[in-house]
Amino acid sequence: MTAKRISRRTLLRGMMAGAAVAVPLPLLEAMFWRRGQALATEAVAPDRFGLWFWGNGTRPEHFVPSTTGSGWSPSAELSPLSGLVPYLSVVSGCEIKTATHPHHSGMSGILAGDVYYQLGTTRDTIVSTFNRQSVDQVAADHFSGQTPFRSLELGVTRFRGTDEGSTFEHLSHNGPNNVNPSEYDPRAVYNRLFSTPDDPRVDLARQSVLDAVVDQAIDLQRSLGYDDRLRVEQYLDSVRTLETQIAANVGACTAFDEPESYPDVNGQEQIEQKNLIMSQLIALALACDLTRAFSVQFSTCGSGVVVWQVGAANGLHTLCHEEAMPQDTVHAAITFTMGQLAVFLQTLADTPEGDGSLLDHCGILCTTELADGWTHSNQNYPILVAGKGNGRLRGGVHYRSVSLENTSIGVYTALRGAGVDVTSFGAGAGYANTVFSELLT
Repeated sequence: MTAKRISRRTLLRGMMAGAAVAVPLPLLEAMFWRRGQALATEAVAPDRFGLWFWGNGTRPEHFVPSTTGSGWSPSAELSPLSGLVPYLSVVSGCEIKTATHPHHSGMSGILAGDVYYQLGTTRDTIVSTFNRQSVDQVAADHFSGQTPFRSLELGVTRFRGTDEGSTFEHLSHNGPNNVNPSEYDPRAVYNRLFSTPDDPRVDLARQSVLDAVVDQAIDLQRSLGYDDRLRVEQYLDSVRTLETQIAANVGACTAFDEPESYPDVNGQEQIEQKNLIMSQLIALALACDLTRAFSVQFSTCGSGVVVWQVGAANGLHTLCHEEAMPQDTVHAAITFTMGQLAVFLQTLADTPEGDGSLLDHCGILCTTELADGWTHSNQNYPILVAGKGNGRLRGGVHYRSVSLENTSIGVYTALRGAGVDVTSFGAGAGYANTVFSELLT
């Protein structure tokens, strides 16, 4: 038994260089009555919906698992996710039903369930935006008002695309040309989470918010039971580690408007390091119930990211067009990307919450804008649904459509599995109001 009951919304507050800081707390036993019953009407484990996106599709012959049903065996490109199969379901054999323009139709079709909104033309292609809100904002609407942040948008590899509209540059959309830009700077994400203003007096890369709340943290720990004291200590240690990681990648006199953290080294993006810290920041935000809707843009639509870790010298979009078959470098780049998805999901799985982990309490849609980066096909579309959705999602299932069903059914299944109680997703040819029941409990 703990000696004190505290609210789920408890914050450690302090001042640093004249600016207010606030450190939220993870889920503690002291926030519940006996046997895990939450104080007041707060949920023991909140529902959450996430979106994890990578650009340029897959090599389908290496991506789609050969086995279906429960206990599917990972394909070559999904092999980095082998340890997460119980938390991961695959949907294959579906098709984008809304238009067929390369990249544009797949991006808007999978994320908004609708045809793209064409703004004009450029060179030999079009300029477009989304015709309606993206799936992460559908979830944000559902969770609105329950957390300090309506949604959280993070990016990993920077935009190297073209002038083809917001469809190519941005993931999260509220509607036509109304975007929620992904934040690529870990410092900015960290500062935002801890409610620190954009104030030149305060540089969290050089100071610690924990120093500002240390006395309050000590007083809190003294009032808690043993398990909660240990949990708070471990949590504060993880925050300190994040601060140290961010500070290690910032110059001695870096200002807020300087280039993002984790700058290129010898012209090469530090993809793995940045993906890890962004994953940790999202885990921190979820554990403290700062948001229940989030998106990660690992790479943009038509991404020109150079995956130098697998020997690539050109951007992925160029490789998808120009590398000779069997496109070994493209295949290696996609396998590397799935390894980064595994890092993200494992970070959530390693973050305990209540009687499980964050991954047990999330539903996450993982997808791209093409089935095949070389042919630009929208058939046999790659959809992954991760997490257990507080018991709604089964996990460990490969559902293969044999009739080119609508990809929006998979997206709608992910929404419902995450506890987003909407009656449908998409519009027109992309409309769906049924689910793939095989993925649900």
